[in-house]
Amino acid sequence: MNVNLNKYYQKRFDFFKWRSHQSMAYKTVLAFFMACITGIFAQIVIPLPWTPVPITAQTFAVLIAGIVLGRHWGGLSQIIYVLVGLIGVPWFAGMTGGYEMVFGSTGGYLIGFIMAALFLGHFADKYIKARKFTHMFGLMMFASFILIYVPGLTVLGLFLAQSTGKFPGIFELMVMGLIPFIVGDFIKIAGASVFTKAVMPKESFEEN
Repeated sequence: MNVNLNKYYQKRFDFFKWRSHQSMAYKTVLAFFMACITGIFAQIVIPLPWTPVPITAQTFAVLIAGIVLGRHWGGLSQIIYVLVGLIGVPWFAGMTGGYEMVFGSTGGYLIGFIMAALFLGHFADKYIKARKFTHMFGLMMFASFILIYVPGLTVLGLFLAQSTGKFPGIFELMVMGLIPFIVGDFIKIAGASVFTKAVMPKESFEEN
């Protein structure tokens, strides 16, 4: 059993050392692949009748992007995801796309995805202690509920104000853009934290 675990620990270390030493071109390919995964997860959608913001699984892909690709490159994967979607590729939630999405009800969340992936990739790569479940759970809580939801709710409020002529109240905004997603986000954060603990080595590795 110990032999198998040692092989597993060595393989995960070798993978992260390998990916950290790849060329910029290869890392960009990996970032595009992660963007595709985000687009696939975005198609797992549960629409809600009282809000234009649906429940999706893409946040899980966003949370692990920085873990898998590291600082800078996890963020690049989400930049690619957003830019490719904005030029018309229908891989945003519910097979949507187009430049108007950035000004729509979910545009702020897209911006938050980039910030969250950059933030988590930085801490996961630079600080070994951050790879522990409890530490990563706290970091992902901050990434989800601050870095994603603050711009998400801000743009949602502006979208509703433009549509109705009145900026919604705080409670109304929370009901439409935050409260329905809390339970699901806790599940995705817990799953992504377990994923981090399982796949990331507990030793340092160099990154270009």
